[in-house]
Amino acid sequence: MSCNPSHPRASAHPRLSLLALALALTGATLPNSSMAKTVSVASPDKQIVVSLSDDNQRPEYRVSFHDKVVIQESKLGLVFQSLGEFGHDFKISEIKRTQVDSQWQQPWGEREWVVDKHNGLTATLSNGQYQFLIDIKAFDDGIGFRYRVPKQGTLDKLNITNELTEFVIPQADKATAWWIPARGWNRYEYLYNKTPLNQIDRVHTPFTFKLNNQVHMSIHEAALVDYAAMTLDQRRDGTLRADLTPWSDGIKVKTQAGFATPWRTIQIADKATGLLNSDLILNLNEPNKLGNVDWVEPGKYVGIWWGMHLNETTWGSGDKHGATTDETKRYMDFAADNGFAGVLVEGWNIGWDGSWFHNGDVFSFTQTYPDFDLPAISAYGASKGVRLIGHHETSGSVTNYRNQMSDAYDLYQQYGVTQVKTGYVADGGDIKRVDDKGITHHEWHDGQFMVNEYLHSVTEAAKRHISINTHEPIKDTGLRRTYPNWISREGARGQEFNAWGTPPNNPSHTTTLAYTRMLAGPMDFTPGIFDLAPKGLDAVNRVQTTLTKQLALYVVLYSPIQMAADLPRNYKKHPDAFKFIQDVPTDWQRSIALAGEVGEYVVFARQERGGKSQGEDWYLGAITDDTAREVSIPLDFLTPGTSYLAEIYRDGDKANWRSNHYDYVIESQKVDSQQHLTLKLASSGGTAIRFKALTK
Repeated sequence: MSCNPSHPRASAHPRLSLLALALALTGATLPNSSMAKTVSVASPDKQIVVSLSDDNQRPEYRVSFHDKVVIQESKLGLVFQSLGEFGHDFKISEIKRTQVDSQWQQPWGEREWVVDKHNGLTATLSNGQYQFLIDIKAFDDGIGFRYRVPKQGTLDKLNITNELTEFVIPQADKATAWWIPARGWNRYEYLYNKTPLNQIDRVHTPFTFKLNNQVHMSIHEAALVDYAAMTLDQRRDGTLRADLTPWSDGIKVKTQAGFATPWRTIQIADKATGLLNSDLILNLNEPNKLGNVDWVEPGKYVGIWWGMHLNETTWGSGDKHGATTDETKRYMDFAADNGFAGVLVEGWNIGWDGSWFHNGDVFSFTQTYPDFDLPAISAYGASKGVRLIGHHETSGSVTNYRNQMSDAYDLYQQYGVTQVKTGYVADGGDIKRVDDKGITHHEWHDGQFMVNEYLHSVTEAAKRHISINTHEPIKDTGLRRTYPNWISREGARGQEFNAWGTPPNNPSHTTTLAYTRMLAGPMDFTPGIFDLAPKGLDAVNRVQTTLTKQLALYVVLYSPIQMAADLPRNYKKHPDAFKFIQDVPTDWQRSIALAGEVGEYVVFARQERGGKSQGEDWYLGAITDDTAREVSIPLDFLTPGTSYLAEIYRDGDKANWRSNHYDYVIESQKVDSQQHLTLKLASSGGTAIRFKALTK
C-alpha cells in the first residue's frame, strides 16, 4: 500500500479525517470536501512519513522519521507577478496515490542497477478560481516534492517572483551544518564551513546537516530544467526558505501554464553513510531521453593542464605555450604507454592571449594557434588508440559560445573528439548574454537563463555523439540519468586550488565534499597529484595530503571520467604507487559507503563493472581529515566463497601530510568476506586497495 494510516505512527496526525483515513487505506481519490484537512504518505519501510495539511488556510507539510519530527510544519506555495500567491486560501480538493517498486539500469554510474521503490501522493489544491498540484514521493532514503501548475482557463505566460517553500528544522541551535555561501562572487568554489545550523545565512545546496538526535539530512533539488536554481535563505532560526536565483531583471522564473518545478529533495538517514548510499536524486529524474548511448565512454585521461596551473606553461601562445602539436603527441605517447584513454588539451584555440578572463568574446572555437595541428594530432592519437579530449573556455561570454557552438561541435566530430570539457570562468553574477536587441545583460551561473544554456550545450553535443564535462557549471541535480552524455562536471573547489588558491584546500575539504557536493553527482576533481609540495614544505600552495590519499580519492570522489592530473615526469618517480591509478576503473557494478562521519573520514568500496575481471574485483578508498585514525572495516561486501589478493597502498607508520607525505607502504595479503581489515590513516592520509579475485 502507499500508506497505512492505521500504523501506530498515524497517531502523530490527529487531524486526519475519518474519510481521509479510509481513502488512504484504499488508495482512492478524495472528492472536493471541506473535510479534507491533512493527508499523509509513508515510505515503503514506514519510517518516513510526510503530512500535507491545509489547516492554516494554506498548504503546509511536515516530515517525521522514526516517529520524530525532522521537518516541522513548513509553508508551501508560489507567487506570480500577475496572479499573486498560489498558497494562501488554497484547499486540498483531490488526492491520488501511487506505488512504485521497480529498478532501472544505468549505462554508467556508481551502480549498474538502481532500485526505485517509493509511495507517491499527488494533491490538487484549489481556491475556487485556480488550482495547482503538489506531487510527493516518499522513499526509504528521503522524500521529494514539487509543484505543477496545469493549463487552465486563459493562463498562458507566467512570471514567478517568489517560491514560498520552507524547510523548518527543529532545534536548529543544536543541529550542525556543513555549508558554503550561495550567490557570492564565486561559483560554488569555497571551503566548507561547519557551524550550528542557526548560524548559516544563504547557502548553496546540497546542504547537509545533523540534528541533535544524530539524524543526518541533506536538502537539495532534482531535475532542474527550465527553472531557477534553489538556494536556501535562513529567516528565523531554523526556518530555511527557498530562494530562487533571479534573472538580471529580478524575475525568478519565466514560464507558462503547464509547467512543473524541480523536485525539492530531503535525504534522511540514521548515520552519515546513509546519505552516501542514497539514490534519491537520480530516482527523481526522468529516464534516458537520448536512446542508445553506447558512445558515452567512461575512462581515465591525462592532460595538458597542471603545468599551466604551476606556471610552467601557458594557455596563451608564445615560448611557454602548452597546447602545441609536439607536447600533445608527447602526452599521447604517455597515455598509450600507461593505459589512458584520452588526452585533454587546453589552450589550443585562438583567444587565450590578453584579457580573455574579462572578455570571453575574443575566443574562437574553430581556429587553432599555428603551433597546434588538429588534423595531425587527431590522426596521431588514432594511431595510438588515444582520443583527443576537447576543451572550450567561454569566460562567461555564453552568447559568443552559442553563436559558434554548432561549428565547434561539428569540427570536433570531424576529428573524432567524443568528449569536451567546457568552462564558464566568470564571477558568480557575471555571465554575459546579449539579447536579440544587442543589449548585454549579466546573469548568475545558476539562474534560469544559464540552467537552459548549460543543457543546450549538452543536447547539441549529443547530436554529434559528444559527451560534456562542464566546469564552472550549474549544480548537478541528477540530469545525467536523462542525458547520459552529461558525463561529469566540477561545481566545487577542485585540485587546482592547491596550485594557486589562497588558501589551498585543507585536509578536511575532500572528507566534506563526500557528504555535500558529491551527494549531487559525479565531480571531475582531478586527483592524482604526486609532486605534493613543488614549492617546498613551507610554501602556502602545496597539496595538503599524503600520497596514498591522492590514490584513495579515485575511489572516494566518484566520476566516470578520472584524470591523472600530475605531470608525467612526477609519476615516473613513484611507479609502484602509479600502478593503482593505472588499475583503478571508473565504472562500477556496485558502490557501498562503509564508514565515515561528515568532514572527518569516509570509506568507500566499489565493485568493478565488466572490465578484465568481469566484475569480480573490488576497490576500496579511505581518506581522513587532519586527524590520524584507525578504522576497522568488515570485508563482507566481497563475494562469499571467493578469495582475493588485497593489494594495499597505505600510509607508513611515520606518514603525515605536513612533513612526511611520501612515507607509504605497498603490501599484499590474501583475504575473504569473513575477515576484517584495520586501516591506519595518517594525518590527511588515505588507504587505497585493489581486491583482486583469485581463480577458484
